[in-house]
Amino acid sequence: MKKIALLFSITLFSMMKGNAQSYTGYIPDNYAGVQGVLFNPASIVDSRFKTDINLFSTSGTLNNDFYGISLFDLPKDSYDIERDGVRTPKKNNGGIVFSDVMGPSFMFNIAPKHALAVFTRARAIANVTEINGELYNQLKDGIDDANSFFVPVGHPNIVGHTWGEVGVSYAAVLWQSKQHFLKGGLTAKYLVGGVNSYAKGNNITAQFQKTNNPITSHLTTTGELTLGSSQDFITGDDDVKFDPNSNGLGADFGLIYEWRPDYESYDLSKAKAIDNDFKDLNKYKLRFGLSITDIGYIKYKNVKEEAYDFNNTLSQAQVESANDIKEFLAYYTNSVVTHKDINVAMPTALHLDADWNMYRKFYLSLNGNLSLVDKAGMNHTSTPNTWALTPRYETKWFTFSLPVNYMEYSGMQVGSGLRFGPLFVGSSSVITNLISKESKAADVYLGFKIPVYQHKFKDTDEDGIFDNDDKCPKLAGPIENKGCPWPDADNDGVADKDDKCPKEAGAKENNGCPWGDTDNDTIKDNIDACPTVAGPIENKGCPWPDTDGDSVLDKDDKCPNEKGLLANGGCPEYDADKDGVTDKVDACPTVPGPASNKGCPEVTQEALKELKIQARAVFFVTGKAVLQTADKGQTDGRLNAIKEIIKNYPNAKFSIEGHTDNVGNAKANQKLSEARAKAVMDALIAKGVNPENLTYKGFGASKPVASNKTAAGRAQNRRTEVIHVGTVYEGRL
Repeated sequence: MKKIALLFSITLFSMMKGNAQSYTGYIPDNYAGVQGVLFNPASIVDSRFKTDINLFSTSGTLNNDFYGISLFDLPKDSYDIERDGVRTPKKNNGGIVFSDVMGPSFMFNIAPKHALAVFTRARAIANVTEINGELYNQLKDGIDDANSFFVPVGHPNIVGHTWGEVGVSYAAVLWQSKQHFLKGGLTAKYLVGGVNSYAKGNNITAQFQKTNNPITSHLTTTGELTLGSSQDFITGDDDVKFDPNSNGLGADFGLIYEWRPDYESYDLSKAKAIDNDFKDLNKYKLRFGLSITDIGYIKYKNVKEEAYDFNNTLSQAQVESANDIKEFLAYYTNSVVTHKDINVAMPTALHLDADWNMYRKFYLSLNGNLSLVDKAGMNHTSTPNTWALTPRYETKWFTFSLPVNYMEYSGMQVGSGLRFGPLFVGSSSVITNLISKESKAADVYLGFKIPVYQHKFKDTDEDGIFDNDDKCPKLAGPIENKGCPWPDADNDGVADKDDKCPKEAGAKENNGCPWGDTDNDTIKDNIDACPTVAGPIENKGCPWPDTDGDSVLDKDDKCPNEKGLLANGGCPEYDADKDGVTDKVDACPTVPGPASNKGCPEVTQEALKELKIQARAVFFVTGKAVLQTADKGQTDGRLNAIKEIIKNYPNAKFSIEGHTDNVGNAKANQKLSEARAKAVMDALIAKGVNPENLTYKGFGASKPVASNKTAAGRAQNRRTEVIHVGTVYEGRL
């Protein structure tokens, strides 16, 4: 019979017809929500959810390295799996089927740095390892059509397990310091056993000797085969029934580290209420996760285990006569049956996660799933070793991912995933399966949930009251008035509740009432420095003072602290030089003089004599209007003396007059006398004499004072004279 002849091939590989893997490509999403707890319980704290409620989700995979088909050609009538499938037989073919159904589950925050999750879950896993695929080539058409063969089957190992879980996860923020952020989580699970079955071979060989007679053709096997099951369904004796006493405990734990270089942007001390402590934002640049899941076991009681000694020879007729596995195994009567309690370990695995926020909403994650179970051990279930590199675009309501992954047995695959609000669906192999004619793996996940996201609160009018609670969301107002501004009937900026004059516009400082003008000086009392005494606006409403009491107000009084006359700007009349002539009319207020000379001194005879003496010492270069420099110190001293005398008479007018002898041309002498007179005047002005007190004039040789016939006389005629109002002072030139 073909079904029995293919016992070691078709029966084993048919176990790999399954569906789904646990959410590959979806788990790295920051909005994976309660599904994230399945791989790392630390993920639920500091998440983007207030709460996340899973209604239903499922995920699973089939994966092998023996049989490849074109999945998208399956619906075609022309496609035959047996004929068109691509087989890759090896001495140690293997595969895995993994199915995961998540029931009602939820996660929520119990404090800013603490979170809980509760989940329900049903799981099934089947592992096939160390299967000699060459046996299939010998038996694919049935034993009656097979040729003689010898196949070392080896140590085939098959295990299947189904169970349910109820889990409670707790996660907390463990450490936060500037750019460093660490959180951890722990899951405790109550495990309910379903069905557990296993088959384990030891040094099994199969040799078929073909003859022309089915009676003489025979199959010789060697080795040992152990079968076990919590339910006796392999041999078909009983229906499958769950044993409520099969249960156990399990645990998961995990850590997640986030590097947040922009931590100052999320400083909670600077957060406003509207920011909601930045809970709606992904704050990391790099995220690293590590977790170990499925620690624990389920205890099954009274498990039936059959050990078969395969050292036997069966005729072809015997093999073909068996209608099922039970009848086939009945030929091996030397079996040993035992019943015992066994602990079935969970498929413990190590999960590694790295996620890079490349730019804004674009991410790149690397995820690894590494089995920590000895796959060669009897009744050991395990998850497939998987590495996935997943770029994704992620927002609050939408994620698109493109996982590129390496899976044990099936190799490299490319898939795609989509999350849109409450719906998520994806496959880590769909793109590969679209184009491949020999797909060796298939998976899918989908789910429906109710996500309640963290979000930045809305406060349109920025009055500190969120719009949901604000009766006037577009107008700022106090919380006492439910976010609405207090009414202000007179529009003076003072709310009616505080306005003592609610119908008359006024100032806040005056409790909403207008300011008065007590002294009626047109200046309101609030700005009137003297509100009870009238005064001009220029003096802030106060009257101008008269400190010295001279009836000249200080603002106009040039001597506010000394009594004076209005005509004198409030100052008394002064006589600084005490000459009896007040400074007001004194032409020389600092030098005493008679009133007849307007308070200025009259030039005395002594002064005239001194001028004459000093003038005699002023000399010029012969024939030029240049002061003599050969004896510059003496000339300069004479000029200083003349200057001091003239300055003592500030209102006196002096004329500098030049004279020559009669030698030479008369016109030249005239010009020379004028130039020399001007040179003396300029020298005196340069020394500080008031130019208004001086004039100059030249007379040439027209006014001699001695005879020009002698040298001595001509020397006297070459002179300058300083004349004061009719008085002439002589000096040698």
